Amino acid sequence: MKAPEILETCLYVDDLEAAERFYAEVLGLQFFAREEGRHVFFRCGSRMLLLFDPTATLPPGQDLPPHGTRGPGHLALGVPADSIPAWKSRLRERGVEIETEAEWPSGQSSIYFRDPAGNSIELAPPGIWGIAESDALGGARDQT
Repeated sequence: MKAPEILETCLYVDDLEAAERFYAEVLGLQFFAREEGRHVFFRCGSRMLLLFDPTATLPPGQDLPPHGTRGPGHLALGVPADSIPAWKSRLRERGVEIETEAEWPSGQSSIYFRDPAGNSIELAPPGIWGIAESDALGGARDQT
């Protein structure tokens, strides 16, 4: 049996409208669905990024198990190694402060910044984990 892969991941945000603008306009993710006051979903390559308001998903008695968290989460998004300088420029142009630039033993670098809810977002080439860009990113080069 093949090991499972990540299909979706989620972050929790306190302002769905601000989060939607950030992930669509700053990061260029493709909007998928929204339920006012509860969630907004984006396509992220061939996977899904779900943004939830934890006040709407924590109470029991819903169709799905309660879930949510408080405090900042972390999400790393894969980008081609040679696109990091362009991403730095794009983020700065949109008023997003780069919090940290990390250099990895692979010789590649990644950048960290915050979304409007304070979640730590990282843009990193898959090579920092020993994953070939062609295996991880597919058509992502066209979206930069």
